Amino acid sequence: MSTPRTGTISVPRSLSAPTVRSRLRGGSRAVGVAVVRTPELTIGALAVVATAAFSWVPSVWYDEAATVTSATRSWPQLWAELHSVDAVHGLYYALMHAWFWLVGYTPFTLRFPSALAIGVAAGLVVALGRRLGGRRLGIVAGLVFLALPRVQWAGGEGRPYATITALSVCLTLVGLTAVRRTRSGRRPVLWWSAYGVLALVSVTFNIYLSLAVVAHAVALLWVALAERRRTRAQTMQVRSGLPTQPLVTRRTSVRWLIAAGAAALIASPFVLEVASQSKQVGWIAGITDRTKDQVFATAWFGGMDWYAAVAWALLIVGVVTAGVQAHRRSASVRALVRMQAVRVALPLVIVPTAALVGATALGEHLYSPKYASLSLPFVALLMALAITLIRPKAWLVGALAAVLLLSVPNAYDVKTPLSKQDSTWANAASIVAAARDARPDADEGVIYGSVYRHPGATADIIRVSYPWAFTGMTDLGVRKDGAQSGVLWNQTGDLATTVPARLGDIDTVWFVGGTSRNIEPQAASVLSQHGFVAEHHWKTGEVLLTEYVRAR
Repeated sequence: MSTPRTGTISVPRSLSAPTVRSRLRGGSRAVGVAVVRTPELTIGALAVVATAAFSWVPSVWYDEAATVTSATRSWPQLWAELHSVDAVHGLYYALMHAWFWLVGYTPFTLRFPSALAIGVAAGLVVALGRRLGGRRLGIVAGLVFLALPRVQWAGGEGRPYATITALSVCLTLVGLTAVRRTRSGRRPVLWWSAYGVLALVSVTFNIYLSLAVVAHAVALLWVALAERRRTRAQTMQVRSGLPTQPLVTRRTSVRWLIAAGAAALIASPFVLEVASQSKQVGWIAGITDRTKDQVFATAWFGGMDWYAAVAWALLIVGVVTAGVQAHRRSASVRALVRMQAVRVALPLVIVPTAALVGATALGEHLYSPKYASLSLPFVALLMALAITLIRPKAWLVGALAAVLLLSVPNAYDVKTPLSKQDSTWANAASIVAAARDARPDADEGVIYGSVYRHPGATADIIRVSYPWAFTGMTDLGVRKDGAQSGVLWNQTGDLATTVPARLGDIDTVWFVGGTSRNIEPQAASVLSQHGFVAEHHWKTGEVLLTEYVRAR
């Protein structure tokens, strides 16, 4: 028999306050080193975590339900749908179809691709800022981008706007590389080919990205004119030490024209198909009193006037200061480089919004704040130009921290259950699921009524968003199945005709509908004629729910 082991038990030593402070300083230094050495990856990863966290909390809403119903259809059904509606989002729906095939659908998996896209966009913003103005500008621009309220919204939205944002900055970065490779002679054809292919993919993904290509033309023209003026001022060239070879030459312009023209030619059938479905944007109002507020505060700053005021002030200071410093007689290399950043970013801020607002003013109602998301990276870049003017470094860090702190209230607001158009669909689905759990053997049917704010859909949209709460129910009112007929939503028929023919042995019927255009009185009348009485009634937000049971 062996002797039991003996020995001492080691007790962890308590940490002293100096030790804790030392370890915290070491951790902060490690984070700082990571940001400095790999800012694109670090800030990109931070963006993914920040936008994906708690993204499952807000209830799904109408626009996201359109993604779900489209992406969960079969390939033939999706193809038929895109011939009648939503061709503009066809590539996005196809990608989401493949994603749901891999991971399944939940509100989190619906929104996670957008968080990934924002992470990619944030990393690319850092890369673009470094290319245009150095490491400091890149890091600050990436963090400011992440703080923008509309970026936080896009990263938690099951729609294509986050990917549109990523594509706009990626296309710009590839275009800038192609321009510089044309000057150096290092494989420019390869990069211009990449630009043309990416422009084609971008426009196919969303037609509004064609405005980014137009903005690139404006930027090229602006740079060419500025370089022509600089060429005439030989003394400035000598002082600055800048290369005498211009960045934008005739060869550069021709190659851009070939790449952009080829993309436009190949994409033209798609553009014509999207134009034929222009009735989809019939919900967009013309120029109204709200348009000014939408441009000023909503499009990029989430409708927060005070945040918008600060952001616009920074943006204007960044642009004006860069212009003033670059046009001095003894302008430094840094000043000229920062002005180059303005020439790249400012057209991408102004052109898309100006084009959409102008078209709307002329009668083609195209402007909505969410369509300006492609400009978000460049808004952040111009704001960063102002912040990086601050000296000393501690003050700069403080200003950047203030911008990040200002975004905290919005970061919270976009993660609440009612964040998306005050939707309470998640709560409605949970009510149905809980009541059904109490009657596991019931043979159930459902009648879908209206949807608040969306007359073209029925409350079947709630089932689309939360299918697990309605599994096994018979739709008693559906007249036209959206998937089979190539449209987004099912349509309800005449209840007096459809409901009795489908009741059969059903002993429980749910009514799910909206407070506007409420058809529950008609449903109740039909059900009462067949022996059903209302047993429970709920109202959550603008959703009405009633459970009818067959009288014994």
